[in-house]
Amino acid sequence: MNELTERFETKPVKEQPEKLRCDACPVMCYIAEGRTGACDRYGNFGGRITRCDPVTILEHAAEEGAMLVPFEGEVPWDGELVNTKRRFVSAIGAGTTYPDFKPAPFIVSQDVEGVDLVTVVTEGIFSYCGVKVKIDTDRYLGPEAAAVRAGGEAIGHVTTAEYGSQMLSLGGVHHLTGGSKAEGRVACQALLDLCNKKPVELTIDGGSTVIVEAGQPPVIDGKREARMRVGCGSAAIGMFATQWQGLVDEVVVVDDHITGVVSEHQAGKVIGWQETGIKVIGRRSTPGRYFKVSEPGLGWGGTVLDDPLEILGDFNDKKGARPGLSLLMVSTTGEQFAYYELDAALKPVRKPFPERLGKSVALIEENCEPALCTVLFMGGAGGSLRAGVTENPVNLTRSVHDLKTYVTVGGAPVYVWPGGGITIMVDVMRTPDNAFGYVPTPALVAPIEFTLRRDDYIRLGGHADEIRSVEDVLEKGGEYFNARQARGAAPGNPWPPLQQLHREPKR
Repeated sequence: MNELTERFETKPVKEQPEKLRCDACPVMCYIAEGRTGACDRYGNFGGRITRCDPVTILEHAAEEGAMLVPFEGEVPWDGELVNTKRRFVSAIGAGTTYPDFKPAPFIVSQDVEGVDLVTVVTEGIFSYCGVKVKIDTDRYLGPEAAAVRAGGEAIGHVTTAEYGSQMLSLGGVHHLTGGSKAEGRVACQALLDLCNKKPVELTIDGGSTVIVEAGQPPVIDGKREARMRVGCGSAAIGMFATQWQGLVDEVVVVDDHITGVVSEHQAGKVIGWQETGIKVIGRRSTPGRYFKVSEPGLGWGGTVLDDPLEILGDFNDKKGARPGLSLLMVSTTGEQFAYYELDAALKPVRKPFPERLGKSVALIEENCEPALCTVLFMGGAGGSLRAGVTENPVNLTRSVHDLKTYVTVGGAPVYVWPGGGITIMVDVMRTPDNAFGYVPTPALVAPIEFTLRRDDYIRLGGHADEIRSVEDVLEKGGEYFNARQARGAAPGNPWPPLQQLHREPKR
C-alpha cells in the first residue's frame, strides 16, 4: 500500500442511532435516543416517542376539600386522602390530537353515581390564546391601550380598568405569530410563565414596571402592594359616614375616580351632617362626588398627589367654615391619612393625628381586600381539538353551548364565552401546578377535557371505538407512553358535573 493510498483509506463510519420523528406538534422534531424535542415535553426513550411528564389523574374525596380519615379501630391513617375511586383522567401529560385526523389521546369512560360518563382529554396547541390579568390595586399602571412589554417586546396592552383593579390583556395570535420572531418567542414565554404561576416583569409604555404573579400581590415600581381599595371615595363615605359623625367636622376621601366629601354627600345629609364651606377643585358630579380631582398616579388614592390639600380651594365662611373646624383627609385604602384644623384665615393646618380617628381609619384598612394578581388563561378550542372528540367537530361546539358537554382545563371549571366556537377562560390558580406547556411554533399547550354522558357522546358522532376504562388507562398508558401520576384535585373544583350531566337527554 503506497503513501497516497494510506492517506485516503476509508475509515469505518460509526453507526448513529436512528432519530425518531415526533408528530406531537407542527414542528415535527427529529429526536435522537435519550434526547427531548424542542418543547421538552416529548423525547426518544427506548426507541419510542415518550411523553416526558406523566398523565395526571385527579383523585377526589367524597366532599370537595374534605380530608377524610378512617374511623378509630380501622387501619391506622397513613396521611393520604381516602381513595373514593372518583378518578378523573386530566389532559395534563396526556398528549395531543395533532395531527388533526386522529382521536384524542384518552377517551375514558366510567360510571359515577349511576351516570355513564365519557371524558375526552387532550393537550391543545393554542396559537389563538392569551391571558387576562386583573391586578387589584388603585395604583396607576399606565394609560389605557398603552403597550405592555416583556423583555422589551410588546406582548399586549392595558385595557379598561375595572372597580378597584387594573386590567391587562396579553398575548393573542397577533403577538404570538403576527410580529417578529423575537416578539412571538417572548410573548409565548411570558404567557407560559404567567399560566404556570411564575412571576413575570412587565413594563408599560408611559407608565410603571410591574411584577405579576398569579395569586400574589403585584410589585409596582419596586413596591409590593398590600391592599385593594375599599371602594371609590363616594362608596367609602356611604360606608363610614356614621363612624365619623361627632368625631370630626369634615371628611374627604381622596380617589382618582370619585372623590367623596361627607358634608355634601347624600349619606351625610341623611344623618344630619352640617355644612363646612369646603370647596373641592374637580368636576362635580352629584353632591359630594367629584371626578378628575387629579391625574392618575402612585400617590393618594391612585392620584399623583403627595399633598391632598392641592385639591382644596378656599373655605367659605358664609357656608359654615370657621376657625378650628376639623378636617380628615384619607385615601381609599386607609394607607394615607392626615388631620387638619382651620386657622384664623380659614386655611387648613396639619395637626398631630388624633387618637379618636384612629379606629375609623383602621376600619377602612380592615375592609380592604388584599392586593392580588389574577391570571385568566383564554383560548379558542378549534378544529384539531374538536376533531379529536368527534368526526363532525361542529357537533361538539353545539353540545358545549347546549350544556350537554362540560369543559374543564386540568380539572378546573372554565367560563365558556357565548357566540361562535368554544372560547374558554380559566383561572390558572385552580389548575394543577405546571399544567401548561409550549411548542416553539410559538404556541401554548393547555390541557382541556370534555365530559359528557356516554349516550350523548355517541349521538354527537364521537370516536366510540376509542373509549377506554380508567383501569385500562392506568395499566397501559397512551400512544406516547404515559406513566400515571395521581394528584389531589384543587379544592373547590366540582367533579364530575353531576348536576349538569345526571339528567335525561332532551327528547
